[in-house]
Amino acid sequence: MGVTNLLARERDVRGKVVLITGAARGFGAGLARRFAARGAKVALVGLEPEEMAAVAAECGPDAAVFEADVTDWAALEAATAQTIARFGRIDVVIANAGIAAAGFVRSIDPAAFERTIEVDLLGVWRTVRVTLPHVIEAKGYVLVVSSLAAITHAPAMAAYAAAKAGVEAFTNSLRAEVRHLGVGVGVAHPSWIATDLVNGADEHPVFGPLRAAMPGPLGRTHPVPLALDALEKGVLRRDRTIHVPGWVGLLKLFRAFLPPIIEIGGRVRGNMVAKADRAALADIADRGAATSSRPVGAGGAAAMAKTR
Repeated sequence: MGVTNLLARERDVRGKVVLITGAARGFGAGLARRFAARGAKVALVGLEPEEMAAVAAECGPDAAVFEADVTDWAALEAATAQTIARFGRIDVVIANAGIAAAGFVRSIDPAAFERTIEVDLLGVWRTVRVTLPHVIEAKGYVLVVSSLAAITHAPAMAAYAAAKAGVEAFTNSLRAEVRHLGVGVGVAHPSWIATDLVNGADEHPVFGPLRAAMPGPLGRTHPVPLALDALEKGVLRRDRTIHVPGWVGLLKLFRAFLPPIIEIGGRVRGNMVAKADRAALADIADRGAATSSRPVGAGGAAAMAKTR
């Protein structure tokens, strides 16, 4: 995580207000529970209100649910205003909402590709823009959840990788802009974590086998608590970077060499990319592009439902 991160002291979040997007499942739900247990007040923002209500019930009386699509300005502004009305302030924002559509650029359903960019990149921008005045007032902290995909740009992940790389760049610019205002900004790069999103990706008839063929740690799935431990500590220390596992940070030192390595690997490992490309075309012919390409997991389904 870096020397600066390791030397940072954890801060007490008792009585602080933590707003989390994508709070129905995965990282968002897990972090809501953890910060509530530490005495924080949590605002759960996202889709799937029934799921968020169940999480809020576990968090106790200082938890509130605000249904909002992170690509919807008005909904985000309403959720932010309602958080202020309920709790009086916002100290921490965790921009966690994200979806993933698997597919090759030449054949992926355009709606799924563009919805991934809208949620994962523009949703982060809108979340931060709407909540930032309150975070500045509190001299608080913003954590944006990016991904290993921002560093390693794998085939069949163009939309997700582009969005997560954009999120990383956005966060780095934001950090420099608000440092003089006393606001901390962090970016998280989790690898494959056993959330609904990753489990849903593994069930995809084309992308699942393609991911399973990734070599060594690049294809390994890690338990959710490992990521929650790192994310929780990162927020408490106001870390500028969080890598899950730690070796993800080392990959940044070799970023320039990764694209050709990935290209070569796709050719030498049984020409797996060419096989997956053909399999994707066959799957689209069988099930249709919208079904084959739709964002994975329950969260992806909820996000796509908002486009209808």
